[in-house]
Amino acid sequence: MGGLQKAAILLIALGPEMSSEIFKHLKEEEIEELTLEIANTRSVTPQLKESVLAEFYDICLAQQYIAEGGIGYAKELLEQALGKEKAIDVIGKLTASLQVKPFEFVRKTDASQLLNFIQDEHPQTIALILSYLSPNQSALIISALPPDRQADVAKRIAVMDRTSPDVIKEVEKVLESKLSSLVNQDYTIIGGVDAVVDILNTVDRGTEKHIMETLEIEEPELADEIRKKMFVFEDVLLLDDRAIQRVLRDVENSDLALALKGADEKVQNAIFKNLSSRLASMIREDMEFMGPVRMKDVEEAQQKIVNIIRKLEDSAELVISRGGGDEIIV
Repeated sequence: MGGLQKAAILLIALGPEMSSEIFKHLKEEEIEELTLEIANTRSVTPQLKESVLAEFYDICLAQQYIAEGGIGYAKELLEQALGKEKAIDVIGKLTASLQVKPFEFVRKTDASQLLNFIQDEHPQTIALILSYLSPNQSALIISALPPDRQADVAKRIAVMDRTSPDVIKEVEKVLESKLSSLVNQDYTIIGGVDAVVDILNTVDRGTEKHIMETLEIEEPELADEIRKKMFVFEDVLLLDDRAIQRVLRDVENSDLALALKGADEKVQNAIFKNLSSRLASMIREDMEFMGPVRMKDVEEAQQKIVNIIRKLEDSAELVISRGGGDEIIV
């Protein structure tokens, strides 16, 4: 069977509740393909279901071992658990389908040591390396760079998925000579707006503010794209009750009802418990009577609330808990 068929059988086996959670992490075209495949799958024998679940478990186990200690470590443990032939088969499937990222050893290197090694490199080289690291490692390194380089590196990470292959190859040549002991030849998709968002959500507020202000001047469209992803509506759950109550004071009731129309139950509960019983009932009635609404309108209403949260954070009226040294207000 192909990967799409196996994925459909896996989702059928997991059931609708867990499958719906998985769908939240997939692209729209992937959801469409899987939904069609599931619809065309008439029956699944118990033996086939067990086979697919066992393969999925083995691949998850291999991925965990690779993350902990690299391919060699994963292969050694899997051989003990599954036998040599099965271990090689599982590792082969994993690397072929997921493409293990390069710089495994670099990702296990202490960030301060790595900073000493790369801080004098070209910003493009630094951006390439940070794209492969965890957000926590990248946040520590980018925070320690000189202010005039922070935004430059962040911008290069964000647009890296749009960099020409020739430029990437040239950067790789430099890396091969400078980091020859750390580089392997596996390739994967790196960088992009999501990568820089993860980093900026982890750095301290001062570093994030400096980078965003610089990008707003040099790359306003990119800055806007990054800002929209930095705090999404569902992140309301990161706020305490007092902060939510402060935000709600600036939100129009019509926007709140529309935003909650497309929110999950946890977000709705977090909002409603911070409203008066009268206002909560009124918002619930508005949601019920407005009927079907366009997702675009829901997202716009949610973005208005996110913008209010960001504005309040900028004015220090509320604090969003983040890494990188921000104090936690209790």
